[in-house]
Amino acid sequence: MLWQALRGRRLDGLKFRRQMEIAGHVADFACADLRLTIELDGAHHAEQVENDMRRRDAIEAAGWLEIRFPNDDVMQRPDWVLREILRMADIARGRPIREAFPRRD
Repeated sequence: MLWQALRGRRLDGLKFRRQMEIAGHVADFACADLRLTIELDGAHHAEQVENDMRRRDAIEAAGWLEIRFPNDDVMQRPDWVLREILRMADIARGRPIREAFPRRD
């Protein structure tokens, strides 16, 4: 579902790739121009918090930013997820950050 919103430069003209290797890890989605990765976390990630932190540290040490979303947010709050990706893109671009979009449960 998220890939449909990211592919073909559909989100703010940003080019995302799926399954891109970065710092010895495979990012779910990555925008090389902004050095931004997006990770989607299923339920099993609750059991591997330390691994996820080491992964983030490695990716960020390589000069990339990482944003993570639980799968539930992507399915239940897609507009919020896309807005948060755009906010992170603003940070990566060094632009003023967009206003936060409320996360509705």
